[in-house]
Amino acid sequence: MRKILFLLVCLTGFSSFAQENEIPEFKRNELKGNALFLVLGSFEATYERLLNEESGIGISVNVPFTNDQDVVFSITPYYRFYFGKKPATGFFLEGFGMLNQVDDYVYDYNGYYQDTNKTITDFAFGIGVGGKWVSKRGVLVEINAGVGRNLFSEYNDTRDYEFIGRGGITVGYRF
Repeated sequence: MRKILFLLVCLTGFSSFAQENEIPEFKRNELKGNALFLVLGSFEATYERLLNEESGIGISVNVPFTNDQDVVFSITPYYRFYFGKKPATGFFLEGFGMLNQVDDYVYDYNGYYQDTNKTITDFAFGIGVGGKWVSKRGVLVEINAGVGRNLFSEYNDTRDYEFIGRGGITVGYRF
């Protein structure tokens, strides 16, 4: 009887050691603003949720606040895969989709543009690369660039919206 009791105590002890391997916790939410777009006359805000130490999903909303830009707005959901040593930092690859709307206009022979009062709405798929650095207090800096291809709209000879770009120098906070 003592041998059986001793064996059960030992097995219980071994199984309790297996429960010590917990996944380390880290902050999983990020709010960011694109400083480069702010200088260029547009406001872009981003929220990202980190799924694990190597990946995250997010959404960006871009709205210009000057009238000298073609873009009316863009909404960009994305998925990122990170290659850094710390959770969700370092070099990353991303795949994104972008719902974008632009004002269409054509150039005349004198080089002036004429507004056609036409707005083109389209959806693009694309890829991007970048890097992210996070301080111990949660402040982050990110640099990224990418390109995508619009899928649905017809394009004219004077203005081409077939390809769209994505990029920025972003500053934010991880919480």
